[in-house]
Amino acid sequence: MADRTIQGGAGDGQVIRTFPFPVDLSVAGVGMQVGPMGGGRTWHADAPLHRVHRIDFHVVMLFSAGPVRHMIDFAEYEAHAGDVLWIRPGQVHRFAGGDEYRGTVLTMQPGFLPRATVEATGLYRYDLPPLLHPGEPRLAALRAALEQVRREYEDTATLPLSLRTAVLRHCLTAFLLRLGHLAASSAEEAARRSDTTFTLFRDAVEKDFATNHSVSAYADALGYSRRTLVRAVRAATGQTPKGFIDRRVVLEAKRLLAHTDLPIGRVGAAVGFPDAANFSKFFQQHTDLTPAAFRAELR
Repeated sequence: MADRTIQGGAGDGQVIRTFPFPVDLSVAGVGMQVGPMGGGRTWHADAPLHRVHRIDFHVVMLFSAGPVRHMIDFAEYEAHAGDVLWIRPGQVHRFAGGDEYRGTVLTMQPGFLPRATVEATGLYRYDLPPLLHPGEPRLAALRAALEQVRREYEDTATLPLSLRTAVLRHCLTAFLLRLGHLAASSAEEAARRSDTTFTLFRDAVEKDFATNHSVSAYADALGYSRRTLVRAVRAATGQTPKGFIDRRVVLEAKRLLAHTDLPIGRVGAAVGFPDAANFSKFFQQHTDLTPAAFRAELR
């Protein structure tokens, strides 16, 4: 998953360049390439791989070693052995200058596959995560499918070009169907995890909001990192965890102010503010009214 946001663009005031598929570097000029990652591989002679740039084709990297940090659309991802990184046309990205990329890379020109295959494989599902972590069975199947693509790609002797291209399209389709299913499944699983995380957080807040206003304390109690909790709550509600807690505290304070005659200091203590002045400040920040003014409006 994305670890942090990367600020900035191409640098030095330059426009982010887009590089086309390097047909001249592919075997027999077909609209794809597949081979080992490593030094010397590039999209174009002057492509600034270690600076922000775009490409107008698909790149799939299956890693055999790591970690490798790679920026895609201004978020940085860390890939390890067995992970897959899928960069789609038009996405802004940048290679990590100090990291060694090891594994197999596949590049594919838009239009190489027919429309039906493009739709079935989700080639342009920009909503799907670029970094994938296949389990062992899926990883083995992906490796086998990609190896078959590589063998057909490198075999220029047993078929005429038209048949070789057709075979490549079929093999590539099989690989991409597996990859697309993995990406969609990963997105669904992430959504389920977020839902579960938020549900547990919501229930914990409902139980403890009167005594616990700390996001870190909730995260520790639930066994999540603060970052994971922020993502889950924002995905479910559009709010930060702190905002969610504060809204629940304010709601309870309003209930007590409206439906009881408790002194304002006692109301504050009931929602976790032993100091009445701190409670009044908190309540006014969130409602634009002092507790006394809120109560007076209802009576």
